[in-house]
Amino acid sequence: MYYFIGIKGTGMASLAAMLYDLGNEVCGSDLSKHFFTEDELVKRGIRILPFDENNIKPEYTVIIGNAFLEDFPEVVAARKLCKCYRYHEFLGELMKDYKTVSICGSHGKTTTTTITKTVFSRFKKTGYLIGDGEGYLSKDSEYLCVESDEFRRHFAAYHPEYAIITNIEIDHVDYFKDEQDYFNAYQEFVNNVKEVVFYHGDDEWCRKLVFPEKAFSFGLSENNDYSLKDLHFDTSRSQFDLTYKGEVISHYDVPFVGDHLLIDILGVLSLSHYMGFDPEGVEEALNSYVGPKRRYVVEEYKDTIFVDDYAHHPTEVGVTIEASRKRYPDRKIIAIFKPHRASRVLYFAKQFKEALEKADEIYLLDFTSIDDKQDGTDIDITYLAQMIPGSHVLPENEEGAKMLAEYKGECLVFMSSKDIYNIAEMVKELL
Repeated sequence: MYYFIGIKGTGMASLAAMLYDLGNEVCGSDLSKHFFTEDELVKRGIRILPFDENNIKPEYTVIIGNAFLEDFPEVVAARKLCKCYRYHEFLGELMKDYKTVSICGSHGKTTTTTITKTVFSRFKKTGYLIGDGEGYLSKDSEYLCVESDEFRRHFAAYHPEYAIITNIEIDHVDYFKDEQDYFNAYQEFVNNVKEVVFYHGDDEWCRKLVFPEKAFSFGLSENNDYSLKDLHFDTSRSQFDLTYKGEVISHYDVPFVGDHLLIDILGVLSLSHYMGFDPEGVEEALNSYVGPKRRYVVEEYKDTIFVDDYAHHPTEVGVTIEASRKRYPDRKIIAIFKPHRASRVLYFAKQFKEALEKADEIYLLDFTSIDDKQDGTDIDITYLAQMIPGSHVLPENEEGAKMLAEYKGECLVFMSSKDIYNIAEMVKELL
């Protein structure tokens, strides 16, 4: 029996689903409130228990989620009774049994991993682990696509055959000392890649990496190994030629719009070319793409646009608002942002202000999760609100939902790595 402490966590839910698919007994514990990551667990009938140290049995193999420190009661009990792994330790061991593609980067790794598994599944027997709770692995899987997180250097436990690096921009400032320390973590990861790395060549930090094996750059500028030519797009699709070393090698017509998505796709197209995948088959796979949960998910409800996105870093917030402006130029853009980790808000306050001010109206929700203030940073959401004239602190209840419902017919952009989707549902009920 595999027992997961914090089974609804991003990555944890995916890994639990994968182990279940391989024929193992799986259960775990977490809070009772609904998280979007638990849907695949419920679909498989995997038991989710309330936290209780008495859940732990000596015969279990226990996998511990990142949010749970060593003094957490279930962790204490597990360390005494069971064989235990941290999430990244167990995943690092599991990856050794497959030809692995690791996708990492400060932004875009969930989307890029989803694109990668979509394309690879067209050509190879492929398993995958994605940070939105999606995970799959079968006994005949040959390849494994893994979203690989730099959080506390966890991806240093992975030794993949192939890697895609979307960008490097400092995050997790409660742990990393500075930009150089953050970059060093990526260098450690790169040193572990066995065959080839594909990296975003327009990113200044990516260009500083030293590659022990083969490496290819991709990006929108022409001086990359892989780039685009003759790009045309409308509000829903892009058409372009893929170039390698300046020569056109294939043409694509795909349902993706925006520079950030094109960069994500370029990383996957570069690897696909290296693998020898047929371009027509790659294009067919891209046109069957279903995006990950909570990554720019759009719903039109009663003539009001609801955008749900996982954006929690200022760069991601800015990109999400810009994408909404481009897609819905005739609507007001209402930004609703719930941050994760007080230390991130403190460090990036000026950047968050600049990103959020790209919207027409700004609403801010306070921190609520157990790990938001673990590092002792003592601020609340008013710290950010006071920096942004005209912004509003939004109560996460029916009163707050009524305030947002006043924007009927506009574009409401909900952004958070936490459970902001609950208030969005309350707004829909009022509409």
